[in-house]
Amino acid sequence: MVFQLEKVIPWGRNLDEYIRMFNLTASDLQLNILDCASGPASFNVEMTAQGYQVISSDPIYQFTAEEIAQRIQDTYQTVINGVSSNFDHYIWTNIKSPEELGKVRMAAMEKFIKDFPLGFSQGRYMTSELPYLPFHNSQFDLALSSHFLFAYSEHFSGEFHVNALRELCRVAGEIRIFPLLTISGEISPFVALAQEKLETEGYLTEIQTVSYEFQKGGNQMLLVKRASKLFFT
Repeated sequence: MVFQLEKVIPWGRNLDEYIRMFNLTASDLQLNILDCASGPASFNVEMTAQGYQVISSDPIYQFTAEEIAQRIQDTYQTVINGVSSNFDHYIWTNIKSPEELGKVRMAAMEKFIKDFPLGFSQGRYMTSELPYLPFHNSQFDLALSSHFLFAYSEHFSGEFHVNALRELCRVAGEIRIFPLLTISGEISPFVALAQEKLETEGYLTEIQTVSYEFQKGGNQMLLVKRASKLFFT
């Protein structure tokens, strides 16, 4: 399937949000991190500026900064209007209004757009698409993925989710997925399925509460670790 930019709504989050979404500690930030399906987040540029190691991967990176920026502009108001029309589905504590949300998200995405050409040339942004990643076995200590797996359960099958999680486990010793809710606000039916499948294969899984909650009920992540007895060839 050919990836089409016009079917994507780019929406990026910042380092502070990542820290809260994934319960990232000071020690975690020191790890070799993969941010998968990261879109136009500013996590990479902010982490790089502080001397940390991050590779971000997303199929959107096959496009230029200008093309991504234009798509952000084309879809920005649609997202804000959607949030406004579903105002009661969100918790307006740290962010007070849809207008403030737009400013926070746009600030993150503008940082990404400015950094993307240099970061791409340096190999910090890499084009890839789950469930297949162009990385070596155990290349990363930690893999993060937000607002893709489970969020779009209506568009991707349970089999896709399990295969994607297996692939993330192949390239990283630990993975963290946030949130566990679908876009419409229900817990994805694939969370339990993924846990059952992965635990049967010897992985360790745990649902953890995090300090981030914007979508009501969206304050949990799935943590998966490889058991020490698992080897990849």
